[in-house]
Amino acid sequence: MVFEPTSLLALLIVGLIAGWLAGKLTRGSGFGIVGDIVIGIIGAFFGSWLLAMFGIFIGGGLIAAIINATIGAVTLLAIIGFIRRIRKACTMRWSTDSPLPPPLLPKRLA
Repeated sequence: MVFEPTSLLALLIVGLIAGWLAGKLTRGSGFGIVGDIVIGIIGAFFGSWLLAMFGIFIGGGLIAAIINATIGAVTLLAIIGFIRRIRKACTMRWSTDSPLPPPLLPKRLA
């Protein structure tokens, strides 16, 4: 597969717009130009795979590519946020005055 300069430019523009929209929808702000492009491009691949798994076809064209990439980027950011919350909850130190009980962790066998 050979990328032409116009298709590479279109990929970067779609990635920038989709990453910026995903940042606005999930955090309320973008991630900077490079972060928006990276999130948008990864989201475009993830979104096209995810929508194909559900049998959803949005259409062709630039607007459809932006919608597809935005759906993928928002889903990707939601998954990353969920994993971060789980990791943070697993590494929290429990104090005696915590209203929540400590997590049930298996005791190591000696």
